[in-house]
Amino acid sequence: MPCNDTTSRIVVHLDLQDRLIDFEYTKITCDKAIVSNAGYQDYCVGKSIEEILAIDFSQLLGELKPASKDEEFLLFLEWDALRAALLQYIGGDEHLDREKYQIAAISYDADRIEIRQVILPPKDMPEIIPCHLAKKP
Repeated sequence: MPCNDTTSRIVVHLDLQDRLIDFEYTKITCDKAIVSNAGYQDYCVGKSIEEILAIDFSQLLGELKPASKDEEFLLFLEWDALRAALLQYIGGDEHLDREKYQIAAISYDADRIEIRQVILPPKDMPEIIPCHLAKKP
């Protein structure tokens, strides 16, 4: 990553039976939103929280087959963010880094539940190398 502006956010919508309606994951880098097109949302829509939490990342790679390492990385971030938001919503996984994954709001409407989560960058970031200085392989 070319800069230390690496916050992410996810907004999750569940129906009243705790099944996924949709979610929007956005990675913010250098004030630009980066989104994944790997098909993870379509893969998860209609699944229960338990079904989503049972999805293993290696299984997901085999089924969605990301086109590049960048897409694979974004898919991992999306998978991790959705899991963290759902785990916090149900009060699970005491090992979750609650400083990194922060629920901003949970709201309930007549037909849906909305979870908003902010994902902060790690405290120990690798050395920042501007894109124009980075060596190309």
